[in-house]
Amino acid sequence: MAANATHIDGRVARGNQTRQLILKRTVEIASVEGLEGLSLGRLASELKLSKSGVFALFGSKEDLQLATVRAAIKVFLEHVVQPARDLPPGVERLWRVCTGWLTYSRERVFPGGCFFYSVSAEYDAREGKVHDTLAAARVNWISYLEQTVRDAQKAGQIAPDADVPQLIFEIVAMLEMSNAESVLHNEVTAYDMAAKAIVSRLRDVVTDPELVPQLP
Repeated sequence: MAANATHIDGRVARGNQTRQLILKRTVEIASVEGLEGLSLGRLASELKLSKSGVFALFGSKEDLQLATVRAAIKVFLEHVVQPARDLPPGVERLWRVCTGWLTYSRERVFPGGCFFYSVSAEYDAREGKVHDTLAAARVNWISYLEQTVRDAQKAGQIAPDADVPQLIFEIVAMLEMSNAESVLHNEVTAYDMAAKAIVSRLRDVVTDPELVPQLP
């Protein structure tokens, strides 16, 4: 029994390793070519895996797409959200999230820039599970930013009468525009422009100008 359990555990571990190997490649492909660019057969060929093995891990193209989105969410959280969690509530935490996003896009954590900017445009007018998963991810991101701003308000660092939804809308627009310009034109100056624009917008809502970072 123990030998059989060890054998099963080893097989599960290998399956998990293969799954992670596949998803590492799918997030790269999807960020450039879109989720429709994913193919179980293509992945088997590229990664030198058996088609049957890939099909056993992902029963359909939609399953593969959904797993890819979930894998991308984990990467996004790791690079953008988690580094700011240890900071106290306030403008510094909000700014750290913004700069984390700019760095995540600038350094091409995903080769196509922001994964979610790319695939959301692909699926925004569609229906189905993939659309719903992407929409939920965006809602969670916007909600996180809004909570970060409201925490800064409670800390007395952002004016209590600030229009929070409008502020978040503008910050996200600046972030996403920098990504779009950089990817399209293969340049990075857009990130500096976005940072300056966000700093300028924050100056409109902070209770103390010293809370806003000084940029070169």
